[in-house]
Amino acid sequence: MTEAALRARAVDALTEEEAAAELAALAAEIARHDALYHRQDAPEISDADYDALVRRNRAVEARFPELLRADSPSRRVGAEAAEGFAKLRHGVPMLSLDNAFSDADFSEFCARIRRFLGLPAEERLAFVGEPKIDGLSVNLLYEAGRFVRGATRGDGTEGEDVTQNLLTLADLPKRLPTPFPTRIEIRGEVFCEKADFLAFRAAQAQAAEEREARRARSEKVGPAITVPVNPRNFAAGSLRQLDPAITAQRPLKLFAYAMGEASEQPAETHGAWLQRLRDWGFRVNPESTALADEAAALDFQQRIGAARAGLSYDIDGVVYKLDRLDWQRRLGFVGRAPRWAIAWKFPAEQATTVLLDIQIQVGRTGALTPRAVMQPVGVGGVMVTHASLHNEDEIARKDVRIGDAVILQRAGDVIPQILGIVPEKRPEGAQPFVFPAVCPACGSHAIRPEGEVVRRCTGGLICPAQTVERLIHFTRRNAMDIEGLGEENIQTLFDAGLVKSPADIFRLHAHAEVMRTWEGWGGKAGRESKKVANLLAAIETRRRVPLERFIFALGIRRIGEANAKLLARHYHSFAEWRAKMIAATTIGSEAREELGSIQGIGPAIATELAEFFVEARNRAALDDLAAEVTPEDSVVAAAADSAFAGRTLVFTGTLQTMSRDEAEAQAERLGAKVTKSVSKKTDFVVVGAEAGSKATKAAELGLRILTEAEWREMAGIA
Repeated sequence: MTEAALRARAVDALTEEEAAAELAALAAEIARHDALYHRQDAPEISDADYDALVRRNRAVEARFPELLRADSPSRRVGAEAAEGFAKLRHGVPMLSLDNAFSDADFSEFCARIRRFLGLPAEERLAFVGEPKIDGLSVNLLYEAGRFVRGATRGDGTEGEDVTQNLLTLADLPKRLPTPFPTRIEIRGEVFCEKADFLAFRAAQAQAAEEREARRARSEKVGPAITVPVNPRNFAAGSLRQLDPAITAQRPLKLFAYAMGEASEQPAETHGAWLQRLRDWGFRVNPESTALADEAAALDFQQRIGAARAGLSYDIDGVVYKLDRLDWQRRLGFVGRAPRWAIAWKFPAEQATTVLLDIQIQVGRTGALTPRAVMQPVGVGGVMVTHASLHNEDEIARKDVRIGDAVILQRAGDVIPQILGIVPEKRPEGAQPFVFPAVCPACGSHAIRPEGEVVRRCTGGLICPAQTVERLIHFTRRNAMDIEGLGEENIQTLFDAGLVKSPADIFRLHAHAEVMRTWEGWGGKAGRESKKVANLLAAIETRRRVPLERFIFALGIRRIGEANAKLLARHYHSFAEWRAKMIAATTIGSEAREELGSIQGIGPAIATELAEFFVEARNRAALDDLAAEVTPEDSVVAAAADSAFAGRTLVFTGTLQTMSRDEAEAQAERLGAKVTKSVSKKTDFVVVGAEAGSKATKAAELGLRILTEAEWREMAGIA
């Protein structure tokens, strides 16, 4: 069944096999859009369409929880730190938010909170509503009341060190008045108000015109002048200036709203926390409002929506946070988002333009992806020229043809998706688009495997698009993180025949003299002459990397950052992982069963790993790389006194004092590995009421069985 057909079916009508196929397709599609938005600043779909994909993914996962993938969008957030800045690790991860788009979505969010906490349906939930600023999230660390450093959100775990740039903001308190915790992280949003942005944009546009006029008169001119397209990009770019003096000249503002790591808890409710921020001298959004219950939140959404146009800053929705911090701590996080907060988004914006062309791009896995090239059109203040067409089924379903008038949708700061066409404006003679059966990069056959929606090039190692993209993936910042090996330099090295595989990168020192003869790489005094030396030095620093980065960098299909970390955490060492993966190529083997039992690893992921290791050339390339690089063992990050650190747990039956979700989340916070099935490698089986076959198997294997009370006592849960 095609992807479009699967998407059109009700979730309740999907078979388990169909659900697994759709979750795999959704994970790949959403990961691609994450990369486009966060790393390349070239998104291709709207917020609303992106969120529709995430909602569909969540709905399928809810019906088939056993198919939850380690690379699920529910486990990912953000993007890696940008080049040019040192990286700072957050004390507590800065994660993302799930989204709501209707009263029903928000009501279901409230219902999930009650279910997780075991609250009665009539329990009132108090919230704080805060307009969702469209800016750049930052993390501010204060020690002994003094601001010491600040970072962007980055990938949620670590971000860019922008301390010096943040110090230029008038809204940032350099010291906190007493009382204050010894150490605390304060989260906020850097943004630019509409009036300030328009004034800056007008000045830049005028300067750009004057520069072009001088250039036309053959006068000497400076570098090109960029005119920002929207306040969000302007704020993000201004804060990421390598020269803080430039940031100081930009009209940036800061609203504070959240708390990260804290040595002491400064408040018992979120409302009290916002007041504490005000007391410390931070600006807090004046529209932030305490809401007594769900009905008050619904009214607040309507009021802010009506007032949106008149606000001095851009917002794309409202964030609702559960007011009680003790309940927030119990709820914790699931994947990339907190269970106690949600962003209720506003409707999308639309426009109409003409489709000029459909281009086919080839990704690192050989996937052929269509991209629309359109007559430029303004949507919400942004000029748009490209949009995603997803796949050939989507083109056929919408019957999009070159020359058509197309309807675009945009929500927030993204490039839109094509919603459909305007039939009455179709030009005479417009022909249906024929998706290519050969790869545009290498001419190899492009096939579409049964049950999949993506057509892929069969060229493999001979396809330059795949090889280069795989090398780019290998060197990216959240993979091997090799400074100076961006797309352009990778392409240059590949074209010169010096780098055809990841291991070749670590043998580049043998070609140093050749590289120094290239234009722009050496042979001149000053900065250029250091390029080769700097690159080789950067490569040497990456000969030791964490195991999860190493696994992710390999570019194995469906092995994203989240499940690379999951695999590293489960197998601990490269030698153990490699040996177990080879053993897992045998269907029905103990190693295959162990792989499939890891929480978040489903049959599709296990199959991809097995197929990778079945291929002798892949094993040879892996061993070639391992001869140059040392993957560092994974260390379980958990409290030293936790009885469950590094141990494998299975929960079965109905728990009485907490939901299964809360128990599993608590176990993982204590460093445990929670799996779905019982095996002889399981350390503990926690048995609730009406436990079934898992409890029976645990007894047969002689495993340690814990009652719910024993689990709570060992976990230190009062």
